[in-house]
Amino acid sequence: MTRGHAALSALAERAGILSQYVDAHGRVRRTSEAVRSALLAALGLDVSTARAARASLAEWDQREASAVLAPVSVVTTRRGGRIPVNRGPLGGAGRYVLEVVAESGAVHRREGRFERDGRSQVALPRDLPVGYHAVRLRIATRGGERQLEQALIVTPPQCPTVARRLRQRRVFGVSVQLYTTRSSRDWGVGDLTDLHRLARWAASRGAAFVGLNPLHALRNVDGAISPYCPVSRLFDNPLYLDPAAVPEFASCSAARQLVAGAAHRAARERLRDSDRVRYREVTELKWAVLRLLHQEFRSRHGDGATTRGRAYRRFLAMHGSALIDFATFVVLHSRSDSGDGLPGVPPALASPTAPGVPAFRVSHAEEIDLQCFLQFELDRQLRTAARNGLPLGFVSDLAIGTAPRGSDVWAFPRLFPSGAHLGAPPDLDLPEGQDWGLAPLHPHRLRTDGYRYWIAVLRQALRHAGALRIDHVMGLFRQYWIPPGGSPADGAYVRFPAEELLAVLAVESSRRQALVIGEDLGTVPRGLSTVLRRWGILSTRLLYFERERSGTFRPARAYSRRAMVAANTHDQVPLAGYVTGRDLELRRRVGAIASDAAHATLQARRAREVRALLRRLSRAGLLPAGDKPPPPALLSRAVHTFLARTPAPLLALNLDDLTGETEPVNLPGVGLDRYPSWSRRLRLSLERLSRDRGVAQAMGDQRGRSWRS
Repeated sequence: MTRGHAALSALAERAGILSQYVDAHGRVRRTSEAVRSALLAALGLDVSTARAARASLAEWDQREASAVLAPVSVVTTRRGGRIPVNRGPLGGAGRYVLEVVAESGAVHRREGRFERDGRSQVALPRDLPVGYHAVRLRIATRGGERQLEQALIVTPPQCPTVARRLRQRRVFGVSVQLYTTRSSRDWGVGDLTDLHRLARWAASRGAAFVGLNPLHALRNVDGAISPYCPVSRLFDNPLYLDPAAVPEFASCSAARQLVAGAAHRAARERLRDSDRVRYREVTELKWAVLRLLHQEFRSRHGDGATTRGRAYRRFLAMHGSALIDFATFVVLHSRSDSGDGLPGVPPALASPTAPGVPAFRVSHAEEIDLQCFLQFELDRQLRTAARNGLPLGFVSDLAIGTAPRGSDVWAFPRLFPSGAHLGAPPDLDLPEGQDWGLAPLHPHRLRTDGYRYWIAVLRQALRHAGALRIDHVMGLFRQYWIPPGGSPADGAYVRFPAEELLAVLAVESSRRQALVIGEDLGTVPRGLSTVLRRWGILSTRLLYFERERSGTFRPARAYSRRAMVAANTHDQVPLAGYVTGRDLELRRRVGAIASDAAHATLQARRAREVRALLRRLSRAGLLPAGDKPPPPALLSRAVHTFLARTPAPLLALNLDDLTGETEPVNLPGVGLDRYPSWSRRLRLSLERLSRDRGVAQAMGDQRGRSWRS
C-alpha cells in the first residue's frame, strides 16, 4: 500500500466514509478508492494528489489533537453530566472556571482545579434543565489562560413513550397523502380544510391519529412535486392553503368576485374533476386569489395594531432571518425559468450574505412579505386543522433531505456539500438502486454549528403534531452518498453523529410530548433497532415485508410490540393493486422491468406471495380458504382486522386501501418523466367517505383499538 493510498484510507475513516457495507443479498460491498476520493472532495477535503491527501490527513490529526473541547457534549438528565477536557495542548496543572449559560439566560458557575496532565472531566452543575446550553470554560495554567466554548445538550433519556402518551392503549389511525384527497369544494388538490374534515371523520370512527405526507415547501411545477424532495424542510407548501378560509377572504370583494367569476369557477371544476393534481395550474389559480388577500391583509393589519397584525409580527420574530431568507429565495426563484435551480442568478445573489441581496429585498419587499404571509396563514390553518378530536393528533412526516438547489441549500451553503447525492444501494426490489437527487448534509459542519439547522427542522415538523415519522431513519446513523456522475451502485455510506442527533430529537419530542416513529425498512445495519429502542423510537413494520424466509406471512402475534404497523406506505402499491400485480404492469410499461421474461418471473413471485397472504388470512379465520382474492373491500377488511390483532401499539390504515385504489402514488426509482408519481387523486370524495359502505367495511374490526371503545 502506497503512502498516498494509506493516507486516503485513513482520511476516509476519519471523515466517516465506510470502507464497506453488507448489501441486501448478504454480500460485502467494498468502497473503491475512486469513490472515497470523490466523497472526500465533496466534504471539502483536498485529495487531488497523494501529497494533498497526506497534508489533509495531517491537518485533520493536528486539529483533533489540539482541540481542548469537542464542539458538542451530550448529557442526560438521568445520569447528570461531565464534559471531557483534553488538557494535552494546555500542559501542567491549573485552575478552571466553568460557566453554563442556560437557554433561559440563567448562568450556572463552578470552579475547580486540574491536578494531572492529559484528559480530564469537568463536572457540570446539577439539575440543569433539558435543552441547549452554552459552556464557557476558562483554564489558567503556568503557560497562560485559554477561553473555550462548547454547545451542551441536556437530554431526557428517551423520547416520549407509548405507555405514557397513549395510556397503554393500542390504537389505529388513517394515513393519507393529503394532495390526493378530493372534496366538493377543493381547487384541484387536497388542502388544510380537507385535512380538518378528514381528521374529524377519522376521530368519529374511533381513530387516534391521521398520518400525513411531508408538508414541506415544493416548487409545485413539473419535475419538482415530490413531497420527499422539498426546497425546504423549514417551511411548508402554500399549495395546501384554502384561500376561502383565509380570514381576509370575507372582507376582500376583489377576491370574492374573482372566485365567483365564470372563468375561475370553470377552472376549479376542471381541476377538481381531474384524476391528477395539476400542480402548476392549481398554483396559478390559488396565487391570483392569495395575492389579493395579502393586499387586504396589509391594508387592514399591516401596521401591527390589530390582533391579527400583532400575531403576524410575533410570527416574523419567531422565525427571524430564516423566514426572510426562505421568502427571498422563493421570489428570486420565481424569476427564473430553470428546471430545478437558479442558473443565471449572478454571484451577487448567490446566498443570503451575498452583496446584492439587501437591495433585492428592498426592491421586492412586497413579494417577499407575501411569502412570509403565506407561511403565517399556513401555520394558522394547520393549527385549526389540528383541533379535530384525535387523541394523538397528526403524525407528521419528515423527509430525509432537500433538493440540491433549494432554499435550505441557498440559505445554509456551508451545511450542504456539493458534488454528491443521497440515494439507496441496489436491493432485492430495486436491483439498480436509487438516486434520490437529494442534497446531503455535511455531518461535521452540522456538528460544529451546534445542530441549529436540525433543531429548526424538528421544531417545524412537530409544531402541530402528536407524533413524528422520520423517513429513512437510518439517515441519522449513516447515509448513502452517490458521487458525481456515478450510478447508485457506485455509492458508499457516510457515518453521522447519531447519538447527538438523537439527543436533539429527544429534547424536541419531549417538549411537544410527541411520539417518534422511525422508518427502518430496507438495508439497515445491525443494531439499529436496539438503538431505536434505547431512545424510545418506534419502528415500522409493513404487512408486505413481514414474511419468513420460506415466504410464509408471519402470524399477528409475531409482530413487534414497539412499532407502527401498516399494510403498505406511499412507496408500495395499495392492496387492491398488490393482489393483481398492477405495480408490476406499470413498471414493465415504463421500462423499469427490462423484459417480458423478467416481468413474468416477478408476476409468478407475486402470485406466490398473494397465495401465502390469503392462506395466512384464512388461518386467522378472516377469509374462507382459497387462492382467489376477494373484492377489494373484503380483502382490506381481512388485512386490517388481522393487523389490529398484532401487539403493535399503532396501526395505520392507508386511505388508498379504504377507498380501493389500485395504482401506487409513487413508483420508486422511476422518474417523473416516465410515471406521474405524487399526483394521483383518490376516487372517492371526502363527502362519500362517511356514507360509503365499502369504506366502512374496509376499515376492518378495530374495536380493540378504537379510542371510543
